[in-house]
Amino acid sequence: MNFSSKLIEEAVQAFSRLPGIGKKSALRLVLFLIRQPVEVTEQYTEALLRLRKGIKECAKCHNLSDEEWCNICANPRRDTGVICVVESIKDVLAIESTDQYRGLYHVLGGIISPIEGVGPNDLHIDSLMHRVQTEDIQEVIMAISPTIEGETTIYYLSKKLKPSGVKISAIARGVSFGGELEYADELTLGRSIVARIPYQVKSED
Repeated sequence: MNFSSKLIEEAVQAFSRLPGIGKKSALRLVLFLIRQPVEVTEQYTEALLRLRKGIKECAKCHNLSDEEWCNICANPRRDTGVICVVESIKDVLAIESTDQYRGLYHVLGGIISPIEGVGPNDLHIDSLMHRVQTEDIQEVIMAISPTIEGETTIYYLSKKLKPSGVKISAIARGVSFGGELEYADELTLGRSIVARIPYQVKSED
């Protein structure tokens, strides 16, 4: 792609680094901004700078937040006796969009994957255990994508949590095996949360 302007080329290259944005889509965005008043571009720029400088990780659940605690953890109307364990922040957004869950969350920051060099110590597992031990948690829901790595993570967490006596459940199989939670439709995901089933940890011989 040949550009008549070095400034446009640099802007297109910057936008094309965004996920799902190719060179053509980036060019459309750049041309759109060029046609807008300067004030509009400044609004976008200021919003992005505020986002980048002000966003934090929730000290409690590891979700994204403006303050020490995210809006979900700080909401007194949430059910503080239930924690939904998810792989990523995108999964929190997916579940919240179903409007079927009223408990709290815990974002692991990934799943156990020896092939990719991700072990239990690389995830927010210790903080989950601390919450279960220090808060009045009645149930932990494993809302992790049903892949092989996801199932391994669920099994590991369940074994760690079993001595605490907390109820452990997993989302129902409305989400097909091998599927990613964030791509499940809202109705299926919502039903999977509501119809969650107890997760049984096999006792070692």
